[in-house]
Amino acid sequence: MKSKLLLAGLLAVTTALSGCSDDEVGDVSLGMFTMKDIKIGHLKDDVVTGVTCHIASIEANLSLADPSDSSISCRQTGDITPEMIAQIDKSKSGEVVFKKSKSIFFKTMKVRRIYDAENQTLLYVSYTTKETEGSFKHSLSTVPLWGTKAYRAPSPAE
Repeated sequence: MKSKLLLAGLLAVTTALSGCSDDEVGDVSLGMFTMKDIKIGHLKDDVVTGVTCHIASIEANLSLADPSDSSISCRQTGDITPEMIAQIDKSKSGEVVFKKSKSIFFKTMKVRRIYDAENQTLLYVSYTTKETEGSFKHSLSTVPLWGTKAYRAPSPAE
């Protein structure tokens, strides 16, 4: 009996704490008879500080693994400077700017920043690292540098 009460108490505390994220800006219930919610959080890029991304993902309370679905939308919310762009990884695979565990079974949601130099655009792709139902779930958002301090006008020869 004590172990059942302890387990129930632990689950209640875990559920309560999961809703206390500093980056959470929205919480949408998927219905009274489901234990799943859409959690919406914000992410400030640590290097390109003029970019904020909002990420929506499903979280299943009392589950060992959250669904892999997620959505991302990123916008310019401040200055983007040439110095910031000079600091980022410019390889084709870019760099991970955020990661969050979605399961005790090694599933992780990541957000990766990739720079498209030709179009002077930052790409932010949200994805999970574990295949689900035959495909990897992912979402993409872009932030063009047009109109920022980091934008380089093409030379007349181009």
